[in-house]
Amino acid sequence: MRTWICLVFGAATLMAAELNVKRVVLFKHGVGFFERQGELGPGESARLDFKSEEMDDVLKSLTVNVQGGGAITGLRYDSSIPVQDKLAELPFPTGERLPLSTLLDHLRGSHLEMKFGAQTVTGTIVSSRLTAAKDSGERETVTLLTNEGDIRVLDLSAATSVRFLDAKLQLQFKDYLATMLQARSRERRSVYIDSTDAGRRNIQATYMAPMPVWKSSYRLVFPASGDPTLEGWAIIDNTTAEDWTNVRLALVSGRPISFISRLYEPKYVQREVVELAEESAAKPQVHAGVVGGVPGGAPGGVIGGIIGGARGKAMAAPPAPAMAGREMLADMAEARAEFAPSNLNVATEGREAGELFEYAFSQPVTVRRGQSAMLPFLQQKVSARKLLIYSDESSVHPRSAAEITNNTGKTLDGGPLTIYDANTYAGEALMETTKATDKRLISYAVDLGTRISTVFESNERAVREIKATRGFLTTRTAVRETKTFTIKNVDARAKTLIIEHPVRPGYTLVAMKETEKTPTAYRFQVNVPASAEMKFPIEEERLIEQTNSITSLTPDFLGQFVSNRALSAAARQQLQTVLDKKREVVEAMRGEQDAGKQIEELFRDQQRIRENLSALNRVTGQQEQVQRYSRELSDQEAKLSALRDQQSQLRKRRAALESEIAALIEKLEF
Repeated sequence: MRTWICLVFGAATLMAAELNVKRVVLFKHGVGFFERQGELGPGESARLDFKSEEMDDVLKSLTVNVQGGGAITGLRYDSSIPVQDKLAELPFPTGERLPLSTLLDHLRGSHLEMKFGAQTVTGTIVSSRLTAAKDSGERETVTLLTNEGDIRVLDLSAATSVRFLDAKLQLQFKDYLATMLQARSRERRSVYIDSTDAGRRNIQATYMAPMPVWKSSYRLVFPASGDPTLEGWAIIDNTTAEDWTNVRLALVSGRPISFISRLYEPKYVQREVVELAEESAAKPQVHAGVVGGVPGGAPGGVIGGIIGGARGKAMAAPPAPAMAGREMLADMAEARAEFAPSNLNVATEGREAGELFEYAFSQPVTVRRGQSAMLPFLQQKVSARKLLIYSDESSVHPRSAAEITNNTGKTLDGGPLTIYDANTYAGEALMETTKATDKRLISYAVDLGTRISTVFESNERAVREIKATRGFLTTRTAVRETKTFTIKNVDARAKTLIIEHPVRPGYTLVAMKETEKTPTAYRFQVNVPASAEMKFPIEEERLIEQTNSITSLTPDFLGQFVSNRALSAAARQQLQTVLDKKREVVEAMRGEQDAGKQIEELFRDQQRIRENLSALNRVTGQQEQVQRYSRELSDQEAKLSALRDQQSQLRKRRAALESEIAALIEKLEF
């Protein structure tokens, strides 16, 4: 008969006290707060089990409180060292379902105590084996060298207890069994709370652990008259390894800062390896040759909750059999009855928690492990008005919407919203988290009874402002753009329309004020009469700023600024003085250019005359013609001299004017 190691495990391992889950708080950023309570006896340890991926958050947040006095001496937890590495440090064999004989044979030479009823046998292990027996099939035996010097073969199955006499080996055996248990539950990591109190104490442990984000969904029911009812449901998931039985549950809206810090895995510091020079052998050195230099290197209520499997699929109800005509008429009459909100037993208390908002369920909640729950946390009247909103210009139709004012006194967590109106389903929407007294626009359907088209127009530029400073002229030019909305209401009832127009950087509204403004859009409220068509223009203006050096401006371009109405009389006079001087400079430059052209023409004519003279000097009898050409050259030289003087004077005049312009520009300020 085999004696398995697992049979002695219960005797080798102390039972740990249980701390049950009493309170759970779920947040919107992927963590949950847990509170456990239980009783710890004298010298007992409490054990908390976690998944390995939860340990970082647990070690970062765990607190322990002893009620009624007393103290906790310390906390222990399973390390993150791999199981195989732990087993390799222990003097025991590894493997599944090892017989006790295999273990004892691996510990030859160890001292062992065995009890057979009232008889006790102690000795040193010589060997242990599993042998075949004719009567029982298999038989486990251990061979001991007893303290009396006898060698005895003992039947392991007949022993009532087996104990190692070496205290260190006995402790190692307990560690071995605990490690084997951890190997069978690789995902579980245990934290132990130790106490040395003489009496029993109630202890409380709290910690944070990763959890799925709780979700919220709403129903907005518009009655025939009066304010609508807002109904809120919370969806939670119990993905832990244990049931939440009658726990106090709270849900928190808001997102505090949270992060993961690697506390569970051991950290090592990389240290430098330093040795004294004499502790290492000398290395050979290669010397380079010289080449000319020196070488160098949640339960119950009216509707307490809806619970289902966390990963299960909803089962559709089987189709109902065909109804008789009378039954069908009765069903249609029932469908025409007003849609009413759910009969909910909302037992929650809302309170501000710093920057967060907490919904605490007043009644205990039960959610089994691996299951999810749908719990009502709100049912109140809210202020709301129905209207239309137009923000998507790719569609010709606006959307049916509602403006909801949160007068519940609570923060409404963001989530999907199902709208019921006129005794029927009207559509769905998404709502952002809304603080108390704040309001939100939600759109839930397309209004086919209203059509909208847009026309865009851009007007000419108009100079609004001219400034001069330090030689630069800065102008601000306004460009106006108009978008006209043509709204046609084909229904025989008046409507309230909200037009959303994007806020564009650099543009401002002209002669109108928005109804309200979001970070990205203006909102304009338009009252549209029944069966009517109307236009709604939105005019915007953009200022364009341009800076030019006055020195580089031509007289014609500068003249445009002088004649601009945006310029003051004093500024116009200053610019006019500069403009007059610039025009004089232009005239001087033209005079220089004209003189230059005349000089070039005279040079070309003189070249022609000289070529003629050279040809005539080689011909006899041409003295009279030669003298005439000579006189002509002399006259041209006189003209060249006069032109050069004129050009020089104009150049000096231009330089003087440019100096005057520079001085005027330097003083220019308006």
